[in-house]
Amino acid sequence: MNIKQAKQEITNTLRAYLTKDELGNYLIPSVRQRPVLLMGPPGVGKTQIMEQIAAETGVGLVSYTITHHTRQSAVGLPFIEKRTYGGREYSVTEYTMSEILSSVYQLMERTGLREGILFLDEINCVSETLAPMMLQFLQCKTFGNQKLPEGWLIVAAGNPPEYNKSVRDFDVVTLDRVKRIDVEADFGVWKEYARRRGLHGAVVSYLDIKKENFYRLENTVDGMRFATARGWEDLSELLYAYEKLGLAADRDVVGQYIQLPQVARDFAGYLELYRKYQKTYQVEAILSGTAPSVTALELGAAPFDEKLSVLGLVLSRLSEAAGNTRRQDALTERLHAALTELRDRLPEADAQTILGQILWKRREKLRVAGEAGQLQKEERHLAQREIRILETYQSQLVSQDAKEADAVMELVREWFSEEVDRREQLGTQCGAYFDNAFHFLEQALGQSQELVIFVTEITAGYDTSWFVENFGCDAYFRHNKELLFDDRRRQIRADIAAAKAAQQEEEQHHA
Repeated sequence: MNIKQAKQEITNTLRAYLTKDELGNYLIPSVRQRPVLLMGPPGVGKTQIMEQIAAETGVGLVSYTITHHTRQSAVGLPFIEKRTYGGREYSVTEYTMSEILSSVYQLMERTGLREGILFLDEINCVSETLAPMMLQFLQCKTFGNQKLPEGWLIVAAGNPPEYNKSVRDFDVVTLDRVKRIDVEADFGVWKEYARRRGLHGAVVSYLDIKKENFYRLENTVDGMRFATARGWEDLSELLYAYEKLGLAADRDVVGQYIQLPQVARDFAGYLELYRKYQKTYQVEAILSGTAPSVTALELGAAPFDEKLSVLGLVLSRLSEAAGNTRRQDALTERLHAALTELRDRLPEADAQTILGQILWKRREKLRVAGEAGQLQKEERHLAQREIRILETYQSQLVSQDAKEADAVMELVREWFSEEVDRREQLGTQCGAYFDNAFHFLEQALGQSQELVIFVTEITAGYDTSWFVENFGCDAYFRHNKELLFDDRRRQIRADIAAAKAAQQEEEQHHA
C-alpha cells in the first residue's frame, strides 16, 4: 500500500487498541495488541506519518532510531538484588529501566498523556547483541523486567533487504506476533502531501514532468545512488532558504540531497530553466494583471513542458497567497475565541488576570504538544503568532491604563479589527491573483489540455481549494463546471457504447 493508506491503517489500529469497554478496560487486551511492523524503502515518509498520527489523534509520541542504541541503553543495566524464596535468600539479576521505556514514562509525566505511540525506526538493522532483546520486546513488550505501559502502540519500521545490506530477517515466531504493513513509494500521494506542506514549486513541477525520478535507487560500482522523497523535501527547504539569502543552488548543491548524479544534473538544469521562466514570463505581472500581451502569445507558442513549468510557477504563487490567507483566517478565529473568553469573564476579574490565564493555557498547550511530539511546523507558528499578539494586547492595555470592562473591550476590538482587515486584504489580493491568472491563461492557452490541468491542480491543491471554497472564484467555477459537463458527457458516451456492444454481442449469441 502507499504511505497514505499505511497512515490510515495505523490510525485505525491505534483507535481500535485504545477503545475501552463499559468497565474501562481495553476492548482488545494488551497481550492481543500486536505491534505494527512498517516495512518500506528509506525516505518514503514513515517517520512523518507517525508525527501526523500523534498530532491528529492527540496521543503522545516517543521516537527512537534503534541503530543508535547499545544493548545497555536500550535494555537497561543489570544489578544484583536479594530475594527470599522458600525461606532461603538468593541473589538475582534485575535491570534498571531502559532509556527507551524511561522516555515513555517521562513523556507521560511531563504531558499528562497516558496513551501514545512508541516508534522504533530501523528495527531490522540492530546490532547482533541487541537483536534478541528487540525481538523479545516486539513479542512481549518488555525490556528486561520492565514492561511498556498499557495504552501504548508499538510501531517498528524497517527497510527491505534490497535497500540495506545490514538488515536482519525476522523469524516466524516474531512475524506471527506483529501486524505487518508493507509500503511503497507513490508519487501521487507524495504530491498531495507536497501541496499541503507548500514544497518548492520547482521540485513539484519538475517531478510532475519527470515522475520516474521521484524515487530511484541504483546499485553502482561506486555504491548505492538514490533519489528519495525525503531528499526532495529537504532540498525544497534549502531552496527556500537560499532564495531568501539571495543564493543560487547549483548542481553540486542539488547533488548533496539527490544522490543519483543523472537526476541531480537533470534537476539542476531544470532549476535554471525555472528561474529563467520566472523572469521571462513575469509571474508577478501575470498575477497583478499587468503582463504584456506578447507574454501570453509566447506561452501559447511554447513547448508542452515549458507550459507545464509556467503553470507550476503560477500555481505555486497562487498556493502561497491562498495559504497566507488561510493562516490569517485561522489566526483571527483563534484570537476571536480568546477575546470572547475575555469579554465573558470580565465581570468576574480584571483584564490583566484573565489575559494572563488565557496566555498561560496557550503556552501550556504549546509546550505539551511539543513534548508529546504532536507539533507540526504550521501549528507551532500559528500558536506562536496568537501568543505574541495576545501578549501585545496585554502590554498595550497596561500602557493605556484601561481597567473598566467597556474601555478594555473597545480597545481590543479596535486592535482585533486590524487582524480582520488583514484577512480581508489578503483574501481580496488573492482573489485578484486568481482572476488575473485565469484571464492570462485563457488568452495564452484557450480551452486547452493545459488549462484543464490548471483547474485540476487548483482543485487538488490544499490551499487553493480552500480559498476557492471560502472566497470563491467565478472563473474557476465556470471552468470546473465545463470540466464536469465534459466528464459527464464522456461517461454518457461510454455508457452508450457499452450498451451497443452488449446488444451486438447478444444479437450474435442468438444468431
